[in-house]
Amino acid sequence: MARLGIEGVTVKFGGNIAVDDATLSAESGLVTAVIGPNGAGKTTLFNVINGLLSPNTGRVTLDDRNLTRLAPHRRARLGLARTFQRLELFSALTVYENVQVATDIRRGWHRMTGSHDEVTEIIERVGLTDRARDRVDQLPTGQARLVELARALATQPKVLLLDEPASGLDTNESATFGNLLRQLAADGMTVLLVEHDVHLVMDVSDHIHVLDFGKVIAAGNPDEIRRNEAVLDAYLGAKT
Repeated sequence: MARLGIEGVTVKFGGNIAVDDATLSAESGLVTAVIGPNGAGKTTLFNVINGLLSPNTGRVTLDDRNLTRLAPHRRARLGLARTFQRLELFSALTVYENVQVATDIRRGWHRMTGSHDEVTEIIERVGLTDRARDRVDQLPTGQARLVELARALATQPKVLLLDEPASGLDTNESATFGNLLRQLAADGMTVLLVEHDVHLVMDVSDHIHVLDFGKVIAAGNPDEIRRNEAVLDAYLGAKT
């Protein structure tokens, strides 16, 4: 049984089909990627998974529980966390305060108490200890994306949805980020990644789904995707 399941999901905007009968899954302990050209329906699919959009048909499951009609905050309480293609941060707060907001909300869900150490440990894990007391609007885009990741991790999710998280990262930062994704998966988390950095995707992913015009045109491990003629024609353009 997949930790996260997307089954026959279709999303229409008027006469346009943004996602077309998409079926895919993501397993615990693995990094799964969704790739494809701009406009392929990747972010729309993420919006369906975390409840910002309702599909015209199909369903989303978490541990075989149907989430399709649940509000985003209820999905979050069940273990879904997400970052966004366009940054969504509390810009007037510090790095530490952004992460603390998430830990406080999670503790409120479960009526728990917590400690300063938890926030500090999460910030250290994403490599932002030196910037913990800086306001996030003072950070470069790459580091701001790491704040958003840290805030998502603070909810202790089962499934982590990452929408273009490497945008704004330099080569060294991308390599460090890739190592972090592997560590999170090794800890048992389900990581579902939308990313245009093909080298990063091929390096960290255990399984890849390829969308084109809303349809899943291929699925497999990185080697299989590299060799897939339909993927080369639609997206990669040349062997990667």
